[in-house]
Amino acid sequence: MKKLFMFLAVAGLMTFSANIASAQDETAAPAAVEQVAEEEAEPVVDLFAGSGEEVPMHQALKTKFIEGGAGFMSLIIICLILGMALAIERILYLALSKTNTTKLLDAVEAALAEGGIEKAKEVCRNTRGPVASIFYQGLLRADQGVDVVEKTIVSYGGVQMSQMENGLSWIGLFISIAPSLGFLGTVIGMIQAFDAIQAAGDISPNVVAGGMKVALITTVGGLIVAMILQIFYNYIIAKIDALSIDMEDSSIRFVDLMVKNNKK
Repeated sequence: MKKLFMFLAVAGLMTFSANIASAQDETAAPAAVEQVAEEEAEPVVDLFAGSGEEVPMHQALKTKFIEGGAGFMSLIIICLILGMALAIERILYLALSKTNTTKLLDAVEAALAEGGIEKAKEVCRNTRGPVASIFYQGLLRADQGVDVVEKTIVSYGGVQMSQMENGLSWIGLFISIAPSLGFLGTVIGMIQAFDAIQAAGDISPNVVAGGMKVALITTVGGLIVAMILQIFYNYIIAKIDALSIDMEDSSIRFVDLMVKNNKK
């Protein structure tokens, strides 16, 4: 439930930001129309090059989004929003899963020396992260011998790894779908260009420019979304690898600690 709430909160925040940017564009639109009406006698080149004014980035992106076709570009943007929401949720989850294992092992060792297994369980219950959960599962079976504890740690470690990798398959799906949608828009744009050539009976640049423009913009949009999500995906994989190494190392040290405690 917490993961679902975190995912919905991230998606809602990104949607709210997009609505604010759209509202700002709509507020500035009447003033822009009046300015264009006053200066319609000037050449287009003078409006952008001679005036020295730069078009805002969000306005340029919005224009390209409309030119690329609302259908395919909307699907590509949806892939970006959902993929980013999942990626941010994973990053937050992994950040909260980080534990100072050396400090935790020292606390467990001190608890075993002072109050035994129950005291050590309390320490693990009050510590967040997968490492503390693994230690707690091992302590639950401490009376069954070190071999059972070791098998429990290995098994529950696999469960924790699955939880850390939860959602990565969906991010990979969006990484694959985004450029595929872009290429599909490319094919449709090319079909539109050839339809225009057939209808006009001419191969002039003006006839094919519209379809070719849609084809190129959708391709670029899909590739950009895939590259952005790929960066976040690789970052998450690197964080999971680091946490898994930390889990394995701390599990070995925990088993050694349990062997030492049993001898005492």
